[in-house]
Amino acid sequence: MSSYQLEDNSQQDNKVSKLKSALGPLSGHSLVFCSDASLRRYLDARSWNVEDAKQMIEETLKWRSTYKPHEIPWVTSTSNDQLIYVHFLFILFSDYLQHEVAHEGETGKVSRASFHDRQGRTVLIMRPGLQNTTSAEGNIRHLVYLLENAIINLPKGQEQMSWLIDFTGWSMANNAPMKTTRDIIYILQNHYPERLGMSFLYNPPRLFQAGYKAVKYFLDPRTAQKVNFVYPKDKASDELMRSHFDMENLPKEFGGEATLEYDHEEFSRQMFEDDLKTAKFWGLEETQYLKPNGFSPADVVPEPATSLASVAS
Repeated sequence: MSSYQLEDNSQQDNKVSKLKSALGPLSGHSLVFCSDASLRRYLDARSWNVEDAKQMIEETLKWRSTYKPHEIPWVTSTSNDQLIYVHFLFILFSDYLQHEVAHEGETGKVSRASFHDRQGRTVLIMRPGLQNTTSAEGNIRHLVYLLENAIINLPKGQEQMSWLIDFTGWSMANNAPMKTTRDIIYILQNHYPERLGMSFLYNPPRLFQAGYKAVKYFLDPRTAQKVNFVYPKDKASDELMRSHFDMENLPKEFGGEATLEYDHEEFSRQMFEDDLKTAKFWGLEETQYLKPNGFSPADVVPEPATSLASVAS
């Protein structure tokens, strides 16, 4: 634990002010990203050292300017006319289609839960046994998309998320290559610091536990402390899960009472709505929905009878 974690709020506020000054004037996406809450997370990740936190944020801003995680779209086919319209706008007025991630999520290998944990954190459910592609880049983009989605759905005042990882059906055959795992860890630790509140690895096989020793080598010690191995019919595991989740919400796959059902079409509808919310948050509506010649989608494509507002409601 960093000694700075014990400082009072006024001392931390002073560090945030110094970091703002060190970063200098910001605009656009960088200004939105560098909220006080974000600066606190980066400072916390770097033991409240302003210079180290500044370097870390600058590297993240550079990564976000090229990788553009907040602009990754879900995009998939659907029978709903209104969603087809939104889909068409994405295709016609951006190059998003080549970067869409919906096909990666067809099996529900990673999805955002409909419930939060007891601390109000967004919950991501991961089921590595449902791996359906071999593309390292596709898997990484899919995960990054859902990280951004989890963040946009955090309640006010909450900065972290929880992960539930179900190992049913997992084997070495569908395990991610070590390089992919290392790349994911790098992105998580360097560009999403202090976003993970807790992770729960439910009933991992012994083979995975052996492999985890190698993975743990790449984890920051504070991150490693957030990794919990939990098992069925184990009192300590049961108490841990009950302390973090309402059993009525927690799926049976994790020792709870709820039924876990992944409906790709329904989840895609949610992601479409969230993509609109994400675009609004980052101020992308104008830039993404305007052609270079100044025409808007409404000028070129007749809007269907029901407005877009009703789609997002």
